[in-house]
Amino acid sequence: MAEQTPRRNEPRLRPAPLLFKPAEAAADPEHFFDLESIDDPRALLARSTELAQAFRAAADRAVEFQAMAAAQLADPRRFDRLTPADIAERAEWTEDYAKKMVEFGRDLMRGVEGAGSADPV
Repeated sequence: MAEQTPRRNEPRLRPAPLLFKPAEAAADPEHFFDLESIDDPRALLARSTELAQAFRAAADRAVEFQAMAAAQLADPRRFDRLTPADIAERAEWTEDYAKKMVEFGRDLMRGVEGAGSADPV
């Protein structure tokens, strides 16, 4: 099972595998990573928990990459830098959230202790 996103200096654990969903199965709204075919409630709980943790880990990691990209786009050394308002518009965030994400991204890139949490607020 996957664990919470580790801090910058800790190795990352791989989340549970998100099995490939064939196009035919993806078209069926009742089909979700083959969970509907698991009859044993213990197995269903275990696999659905693995998937939930994997999705959380993936979302946390994606937020970290969003923050680093926002920080890079707002870098004052860039001739084409974006304002927090511009970043907010592109990412569909509020301007205040964009400012927090820029700072979070800067902390991540500097390797600041405690910046490994994907919650910039």
